[in-house]
Amino acid sequence: MPKVALFNQSGAQVGEIELSASVFGIAPNEHVLFEAVVMQRASLRQGTHKTKIRSEVAGGGRKPWKQKGTGRARQGSIRSPQWRGGGTVFGPVPRSYSYKLPKKVRRLAIKSALSSKVLEENILVLESLAFEAPKTKDFKNLLKGLSVEKKALIVTADLEENVALSARNIPGVTVVTADGINVLDVLNHDKLIMTKAAVEKVEEVLV
Repeated sequence: MPKVALFNQSGAQVGEIELSASVFGIAPNEHVLFEAVVMQRASLRQGTHKTKIRSEVAGGGRKPWKQKGTGRARQGSIRSPQWRGGGTVFGPVPRSYSYKLPKKVRRLAIKSALSSKVLEENILVLESLAFEAPKTKDFKNLLKGLSVEKKALIVTADLEENVALSARNIPGVTVVTADGINVLDVLNHDKLIMTKAAVEKVEEVLV
């Protein structure tokens, strides 16, 4: 079973914690990680694009010229697609790009993402994480004590409002609950910082 250091909120190591091998100790499946990231990014697309077809553009109610006798190509409307200002053929319409992967694939993907952080030694576990009041300075001191200088994902067991409010103005720092942990966030941040309670909650769900 993989072991990682256990820190207190001041950044001092107070021991070690054993992580579940079936969650944090598997060989990361790169293909499944790729599929999960593509799926999440597709779900983030708004899909509000829209072009007008020939029935929606203004004008064109009258036939431009008679059918025969002019020597010109026959035309029925100046709003046909070949005309300037005409409708668009097969243009985009509002749609949802979201789709779902099988449950087993999603579980394997998050396990692979967590295990990759352990292999890279980019995971930190805290005994607990709580602030008496929202204060960005206190959160910056926490990161400084843990020697975290790059993007960090903070995972708490449940919603800690003071923690979330303290971190929201710090660039590159994201706070999520154990229920909301996902592949894209884990891979998009350099460091993964989890509370001990969050680790236990994630293991309970994924084991």
